[in-house]
Amino acid sequence: MWGGVFLMAGSLAMGMAMAASEAPAGDAAAGKSTFRQCMACHAVEQGKNKVGPSLFGVVGRKAASIEGYKYSNPMIESGLTWSQENLMKYLQDPKGTVPGGKMAFAGIKKVEDVKNVIAYLEEQK
Repeated sequence: MWGGVFLMAGSLAMGMAMAASEAPAGDAAAGKSTFRQCMACHAVEQGKNKVGPSLFGVVGRKAASIEGYKYSNPMIESGLTWSQENLMKYLQDPKGTVPGGKMAFAGIKKVEDVKNVIAYLEEQK
């Protein structure tokens, strides 16, 4: 009896951990609102670079891959691909994720806001 209870509890915990590590589910409309703080430096229009590169199609794209944009050496050498997981880390702590990178932004502190921005960026393709 107790073995079955512990097995079920362990399975539930494992399932919850797996769900937490999967792609963040966010609200794209809320993400668009949060993204306003990014718009001074980034556009979501294809080919429109500002101080920062265009974020059109960024989800799944290799970092430092926009033709014609001058990336920092740390970003070029990062080897990152902008998966949801890497975007979660980077958007929360740009300087900690890519030390020496050009992005001056301190990061988005609320996890829910980051998930929402990623959901918004996923629609920009």
